Amino acid sequence: MATTYVVLLPGDESVWDNATAEERAAAYAKHEEFARLLAERGHTITGGAELTPSRTGKHLRPDDDGSVAVHDGPYAETVEQLGGLYLVESDDLDDLLEICRVLVGAESAVEVRAAVDHEDGTTP
Repeated sequence: MATTYVVLLPGDESVWDNATAEERAAAYAKHEEFARLLAERGHTITGGAELTPSRTGKHLRPDDDGSVAVHDGPYAETVEQLGGLYLVESDDLDDLLEICRVLVGAESAVEVRAAVDHEDGTTP
């Protein structure tokens, strides 16, 4: 049975904001290569998205009075923000990690985590 992994793509948003058209095209080409390798090697992308900048997000937090307040983004006070994600079904974590190397760059990292299967309540 395949496990669902979440491939998280954190990075410095200012790098993307300041990227040239050629640099953006090269980044998108890495994602195309990532998708091609996954399919070629038996992994399945079941979802994912490129996210808008964190400054466009909203977050909800409890107030001292017990109400819930909505605040403008970003939620985290950090340079690195989540820029996108993939959901990948895989029977081979080691191979998935090898393929994820395609997405790692000087200004970008990749985090891979298994999703909890709530049908049987276990994690891989």
